[in-house]
Formats: sequence, structure tokens, C-alpha cells
Amino acid sequence: MERVGNTRIDPASGFCTSNSIFYSKRNPLPLPPNHSLDTTTFISSHAHHGNIAFIDASTGLHFTYQQLWLSVDAVASSLSDTGIRKGHVVLLLSPNSLYFPIVCLAVISLGAIITTTNPLNTSREIAKQISDSKPIIAFTTTPLLPKLRAASPNLPIILMDSSPDSDSSPTLEKMMKRKEGYSSGRVRERVNQDDTATLLYSSGTTGPSKGVISSHRNLIAMVEIVLGRFSEQQTFICTVPMFHVYGLAVFATGLLASGSTVVVLSNYEMHDMMSSIEKFRATYLPIVPPILVAMLNNADAIKSKYDLSSLRTVLCGGAPLSKEVTEGFVHNYPNVTILQGYGLTESCGVGASTDSLEESRRYGTAGLLSPSTQAMIVHIETEKPLPVNRTGELWLRGPTIMKGYFSNEEATASTLNSEGWLRTGDVCYFDSDGFLFIVDRLKELIKYKGYQVPPAELEALLLTHPAILDAAVIPYPDMEAGQYPMAYVVRKAGSSISEKQVMDFVAGQVAPYKKVRKVAFISSIPKNPSGKILRKDLIKLATSKL
Repeated sequence: MERVGNTRIDPASGFCTSNSIFYSKRNPLPLPPNHSLDTTTFISSHAHHGNIAFIDASTGLHFTYQQLWLSVDAVASSLSDTGIRKGHVVLLLSPNSLYFPIVCLAVISLGAIITTTNPLNTSREIAKQISDSKPIIAFTTTPLLPKLRAASPNLPIILMDSSPDSDSSPTLEKMMKRKEGYSSGRVRERVNQDDTATLLYSSGTTGPSKGVISSHRNLIAMVEIVLGRFSEQQTFICTVPMFHVYGLAVFATGLLASGSTVVVLSNYEMHDMMSSIEKFRATYLPIVPPILVAMLNNADAIKSKYDLSSLRTVLCGGAPLSKEVTEGFVHNYPNVTILQGYGLTESCGVGASTDSLEESRRYGTAGLLSPSTQAMIVHIETEKPLPVNRTGELWLRGPTIMKGYFSNEEATASTLNSEGWLRTGDVCYFDSDGFLFIVDRLKELIKYKGYQVPPAELEALLLTHPAILDAAVIPYPDMEAGQYPMAYVVRKAGSSISEKQVMDFVAGQVAPYKKVRKVAFISSIPKNPSGKILRKDLIKLATSKL
């Protein structure tokens, strides 16, 4: 046993017998001591050696780091002129682009708060987020403008691209062209590490979407963790959505501190991704499991068509990889190392990771705890801490853990306790070497191609249909998507509503990734005495014929 102060920590597992806490075996984070520090200033203080920061994969348009930081400063000054101040919320609705990070970094440099939303969301879903977060202004693109106008007709909008009718309206391009030195009117308020930087929406452990409040300290710690994983500058391919914590953490903030180059694809398409790796000699590819499985299943065709000799690393987040997938990938792409990562929106996308192929070959693991992160495995009913190789709910504590949920004290209190522990909702255990294994989810979220789909939201929508008496939505396993939403529906007496009618009803009101893709009719929904849906019974019923 090693001793840290009065605590005895097992060097193999990181477990402390005196307080039942698992400690990270990674080197601790070098967090900056300066309290008055914003994320943008912290990132821009790192050397970039004149490299290119971002390249648009489709057009070849690029920004050097010098151009990036000049643009960020110009946009921040322009926002200040429009009255944006510390604490104001700014909405960003956009696909991946070179301009996405510029808006994010400019907003948070002022002490204002960036909230992002999925471009696939419907106007109804966007309106709900606007109603909750109350943004002062929004950034979007011309194709998404009608959706945003429908969601909030009176919200001031800045276009991130040019269009025939944008001559007289404010655009990001005009903001970026602001002349150097014309920033004397900029209001620079003191921004502290404790101030809120981002408001990303997550379904948390259960229920409807909630705004996750992350501070500048949270983001700075996340950037330090990202930096610790890269020993040298890389060229990354960005297909992961920047609105999501995975994309925001890695591409819109984290990697910039390393001076690396990010090749941006507006959305995922296998040919575009592979041809971009070849064209830009990319070395690093962060993806989600369904894309990795697609690369494995189509390996022969991919290798015969594209030159992937530059690719050195694939980082996969979202779900642990099986032995078959890991070894199949290694066999087909022998020069590429698979790394994995585990995290939540509530933890700035970090929590555990594998940092070598040897670690990834602990099949099914999510990896070792991230630097400066602590964990407990807690008995699900008694909340009593458990030791090594015992299964319970994973609790996390550390510098990346959120401040709480926006305007939702009840949800915050049920997820974050007074000692700073985040209840992840994941059922896990640590092995004797400190590797984390995710066994199941307490959360009821459905993971469709990396997107989170809350069943409660779809159930509430189904119950508004005049022909539906009751409904339950469960995850249905799928090789390509991981899971998709399946609905069990109880028809009202005399109703003959069909599977297609149910699916069309939902599809007309939600983003494509939330669509119900399978329906079964049932006489009653199984529930416990308190009325909670017994989803496990329905999952067993649905999968018994597989």
C-alpha cells in the first residue's frame, strides 16, 4: 500500500481502503493557479508554431492560428458592442464548420455563456431550449434560419454565412472583418475560473433534457486532460458534432492548445471522411462505435480505395468495444492504435480512457480514471461504497465535474451531492488494476449512433395521440446504430392505429435520430407498484426472439 497523507492507496487499483475512493493512476493535472482566467485566454496562451488551426475539408478554406485568434478577438469586440456582457447566454445552431469554434471562443472570452443545439432538432425542440436558457442573441446558418425563426420569431440572429438577404443584417463575416485596433469600446469584465462558460443540454440520468452548467475551470481542466493524451502535434479529422460535448471538448477547445490542425467535415459520410484522411494526411480520427464498426465491416473496400498510411490513432467514445471489434480492427488496420474514452456532458466529456493499445486490450474496459479524477462504486440501494471487483453505481468527483443543472435545483440535488460527487447513472466496477468496466445503465437513455434519446420524451409525445392509451419506449439493439427507439403501444378501445401511423406521428415532431423505428402493440404496459415502467421486462420481451 502507498500512503498519501493518512490515506492508504493500493498502487495497482488506486483504491483507498480508509475512504473507499478510487484515485486516478494518471499523473495529476497541472491546473493554472490564476483565479482570474477564462478558457479562451488559457488556450490562446499556448504555443502554436504558426501552424494551421482549421481546414474545411470540402473547400480547402483554412485559418492559421494567428487568423483564428484575430477573428476571435474581432467577434468578441463586435459582440461587446451589441451589448453582450458577462452572464448573457448566446445560442449557437450550426453544423460543424470553421466558424463554430470562433463563435464559442469569442462568447466565453467575454464571460458570456455559449449554449449549443443539434441542427437536426425540430423547431419545437429548439424552442424548448430557448425557453429554458433565455439567450440574448443567436448564431445560425442560412439553411437553418427558418427553423430558428419558427422556434423564436423575436430572437436577434447573426448569420454565420452570406446570403442575398444578409447585406443589411449582421453577419459573422462582417464581425470578423472588423479592423484591428477598432476594439477600444470593448467592455472587458473580469472573468474568473468559477464563472459559467457553457450550457450544454443533456438528459442527465433520466427524464427531459437539462442544461449542464460548466465553468471555465471545468473546461480548462478538460483541456489539460486532452493535452496530456497527445505527445506531439497531430492532424485530426472532425466528424463528431461540435454541438455535442465530445466535439466541443475535443475540437472546438481542447486541441487548439496543442497547436494541432483540425480538418472539419460538416457532417459524417464515410467517403468524405476517408478521402479527407488521404488528402490531408490525417494522423488522428475521433469517432463513435458505429463508425468504427463500419470501418471494420468495409475494411477491404476502404483499404483498396484510400491511402490511410498517415493514420496512426483512432479514438472511440460512446460505448466500450468488444474483443471481436477491437481485434478485428487491429488485424485490418495494423498501423492504427485504438484508444477509448468514457465521459458525460456533466463531466465535460472526460472520466476514463485507455491511452495505449495494451490498455484497450482489456476488452470491454472504458479505461483508467482521467487525471485528478476520483471515483466511488456505490451500492445501488444502500449507497454504501464498494471495493474492487464489486458492481454498483459509478460516482465521479474532480475538476471537470459540472456546477449543476441550469435553473433546476431538484435535478442538481439528485445528481450532485454536497461533497461534489456526480452520480453518473452507470452501473460499473473497477478491476484489481484500476480499469473501469461499464456493466449496465441506470439511465434510461437510448444511444442511437452516439446521440442520446430520452424515452420519457417520446412516451409523453405518444400519449398525446388520440388513439393511444399508454406507451413505453425502450432501446432495441442494432448492429449499425447501437440502439434505436422501439415503442410498445396500448391502443384505445376501438382503435386500429398501425405501426406505420405511430412511427409517422413521432417522426413528424422530433429530430431524425429520435424517430421510433419499431412498434409493437400490447394489452398493458408492465409497471411497478409506484407506476414506474418496467423497461427491463419489455427489453427482455423485445429481444427474446433475436
